[in-house]
Amino acid sequence: CFCLGLVLVLVCGAELFTGNSLMVCALKSKKITLAQMLKAWVVVWVGNFVGALFIVFLVYMAGIYKLNGEAVANSMVSVAIFFRGILCNIFVCLAVWIGTAGKTVVDKVVGILLPIAAFVACGFEHCVANMYFLPMGAVMHACGYGADVAGADALNAAGIAFNLSAATLGNIVGGAVLVALGY
Repeated sequence: CFCLGLVLVLVCGAELFTGNSLMVCALKSKKITLAQMLKAWVVVWVGNFVGALFIVFLVYMAGIYKLNGEAVANSMVSVAIFFRGILCNIFVCLAVWIGTAGKTVVDKVVGILLPIAAFVACGFEHCVANMYFLPMGAVMHACGYGADVAGADALNAAGIAFNLSAATLGNIVGGAVLVALGY
């Protein structure tokens, strides 16, 4: 699913906060100002968050959490931070870099697959993914699922805010500092 999300962003022209950390390249090249970059980051971060909450609503209303004997609901609670965010956005930004270099849709899709699969397999923290997973886990926990999942009690406003703050900062360091400035 993560690969599909990034493919849709790159091919359909949407904006993804973590990929936008590459804007540091444009800042360094003096193509944009710091204010322009920060404004774009805030607008896209908020837009990604609103979009993620809308998807939480749609998934909940569609009853997807009831799949597999409601095991999906318990998994949503268990998928519940700074260094994992750094590592995550290294992979995401490299996937964006590869995807942008592709000349065809197939080039873009194939280039995105391995870096995204790697960050997902490693369990790294992606602030935009967490904008969906954590509220969805909180909704499922509030509905009585995942009571035996370790850390489920942290799925509250303060816990989600802490995770998103740490993951966002880590994603900025990984993407803006280590990938964008590295290139």
